[in-house]
Amino acid sequence: MAEATIAAGFPKALLVFAVSRGADRQILLERSGIASSDLADPDVHIPLARYIALFRSAIELTGDPALALHFGERVRMQDISIVGLVCEVAETTADVGRQLNRYAPLMLDEGAGKSPLLVRAGPGPGGLWMEIASETWANNPLMIEAELTRLVCNTRATFGQVAAFQAMRFPLAAHFTHIEPSYRAEYERIFRAPVMFSSDRNALVLDPAFVLLKQPVMNRYVFGVLSEKADALLKELQASKSVRGRVESLLMPILHTGEAGMDTVAVKMGLSRRTLLRKLKTEGTTFEAVLDELRHKMALNFLSGKKVSVNETAYLVGFSDPAAFSRAFKRWTGTSPGTIRDGEIVQR
Repeated sequence: MAEATIAAGFPKALLVFAVSRGADRQILLERSGIASSDLADPDVHIPLARYIALFRSAIELTGDPALALHFGERVRMQDISIVGLVCEVAETTADVGRQLNRYAPLMLDEGAGKSPLLVRAGPGPGGLWMEIASETWANNPLMIEAELTRLVCNTRATFGQVAAFQAMRFPLAAHFTHIEPSYRAEYERIFRAPVMFSSDRNALVLDPAFVLLKQPVMNRYVFGVLSEKADALLKELQASKSVRGRVESLLMPILHTGEAGMDTVAVKMGLSRRTLLRKLKTEGTTFEAVLDELRHKMALNFLSGKKVSVNETAYLVGFSDPAAFSRAFKRWTGTSPGTIRDGEIVQR
């Protein structure tokens, strides 16, 4: 089974927070096995094990056993992931849960070949139970501490001035599957409700009226823009998990070298040539088709930008002979590459 991964926005935010509490940045990176470059793009995933190692190192270096609670209390999801921004402009509290589950893969990949279900809600003793459904979260108490705290604090910040919210207790109770830690008082300060440890689930017990609340500031245009961006990121993430997507990502930087062959890519993927062939066949394609379509796509990008010549484009997409490139381009589009560069983009 592939290892679980998490969006780099989480360790990036934790690193900044831990440093603000007195931890040494370089030591944190070295102990967790995270490179600064790993955190450049908050939407790119890194191994979850490194995030947990960063948590443990941060706790040790700050001397704060309740650091995960304080991280969730002080750092908003909106500052970590686009998913937080989407949820912020969702129409209702019930819709927030739907968006969390819809875009869960942008935050967490459990390595099981399926999208994680982060939260689920249903009636239970004492009210509405909102449960953390992800086994990966459940198996990592530090993540549970941080994210349930973040959820509670985000909600209070969002609805603090809403009369209907002020009239209810939020939450009614908080349940955790891990054993009671030495800093129980911090749980009680943050959750302001009965806290149960060694429970059968990680969950908040809520007033059923909570799911009827509407977000106090709701901008449907912004929601649409953010959702479109999140959908694009989700599509990119799903493509990167496919064999075809991985082949394309490995081919792009070497197209111009003349080394864009199947053997080279198979070695980079840690596969035999035969295994790569079989995996691509399972996805309904071949290596030759992936290479050909990538060259087509990249050629259109280069020529429509009008910053490189036809001959330069031929070189950049892996053709040593411009005439061979022109023939391939005519096959792809039904027209010559010069026509495309002059502004008439035609595709057959």
